[in-house]
Amino acid sequence: MLNLELYRKLYTVRKTEECIREHYAENEMKTPMHMSMGEEAIAVGVCHALKKEDQVFGTYRSHAIYLAKTLDTDDFFAEMYGKDTALLKGKGGSMHLFASEFGFMVTSAIVASNIPVAIGAAFANKQKRNGKLVAVFFGDGALGEGNFWESLNVACLMELPVLFICEDNDLAIHTPARERQGFNSIAKIAAKFNCNVLKSDSTDAEIIYKLTRRAIKLIRDTKMPSVLYLKYYRYLEHVGVNEDFDAGYRSKSEFEKWFKNDPVSLQRAKLLRRGFKKQVLGIEKRVEKQIENSLRLAKAAPFAEIKELYRGVFA
Repeated sequence: MLNLELYRKLYTVRKTEECIREHYAENEMKTPMHMSMGEEAIAVGVCHALKKEDQVFGTYRSHAIYLAKTLDTDDFFAEMYGKDTALLKGKGGSMHLFASEFGFMVTSAIVASNIPVAIGAAFANKQKRNGKLVAVFFGDGALGEGNFWESLNVACLMELPVLFICEDNDLAIHTPARERQGFNSIAKIAAKFNCNVLKSDSTDAEIIYKLTRRAIKLIRDTKMPSVLYLKYYRYLEHVGVNEDFDAGYRSKSEFEKWFKNDPVSLQRAKLLRRGFKKQVLGIEKRVEKQIENSLRLAKAAPFAEIKELYRGVFA
């Protein structure tokens, strides 16, 4: 059932990050953390609508999209702890995740740097006629970089199979949109290009999933890229595992307003109303056991040998 599948992914993302928050102070995870709490509906809704072979390019706030696309907590925690059992042997950390076997191609710590790379992948897919779609995630702060507009322009000109996902939390680190954007509507500006534009401020993963399915169909039918403009609220600080409502740039009341429609709680309540309590509890138990096991394996795993530092270094 769709809602149970969505809830499994939502719960996996949320519990994984709760586990990070619980253990981060132990100082064994040496990587900075850009947490995904609050945006789970976008990551899960979009990634659930993609096929396994479709390719995802993400930002430094990568946990939710990585887990929604892969559901692989073993490699995830091994990378967080910098261990040899991780695919990147600890050289990637939280901001540079990779799992090509799931179509998860790259995440990048540099704002908007993933977007032109995604366009290159979409061009390659079109040339190969392999049917793969590219989904590229970015925050609204990325619109301050010229390569977003250049990439959107090229994707429209070349009619590339790419889905742009703008995750707008109104903040570029701590700066609200009104102080950095000389326009009022991202969606209206994107619609001036030859592409399909869809938008939502829903925290319901089911709604985002259906909207994404529609956006993908439009890509196939019109042979033009689609843009998803989606609003969310970041629960925690820009980088780190704590709340920051005492920092002065946003209020706790704003968070409380959004939290009334928390993505995980919303989907859980929907399932309980429909009589799926047994299935929900089963999902939660299995996910918690999976995360507990992944954490145990990561902590017990060895670090890579020093020579690993020189592998994959070309200049």
